[in-house]
Amino acid sequence: MEHTAMTVAAFAALGAGIAMIAGLGPGIGQGYAAGKGVEAVGRQPEARGPITLTMLLGQAVAETTGIYALVIAFILIGIVYRVL
Repeated sequence: MEHTAMTVAAFAALGAGIAMIAGLGPGIGQGYAAGKGVEAVGRQPEARGPITLTMLLGQAVAETTGIYALVIAFILIGIVYRVL
């Protein structure tokens, strides 16, 4: 089966949209981690520093997933514009 330039552009645009769905996971995970961090500080206020550090480190790692998805979406959108 032969793919035309329009078919390739359509699949690239579809892939970019699907890649952005990956942004939902980090958002949910970061909100959950922040909520649990607040609960932990509420239970043990003297451990605020280590809890905050661990929470922020975990959120930074989770955010990389969203950034990678955004980069992939930009690359796929670039393919769409190059093909058309």
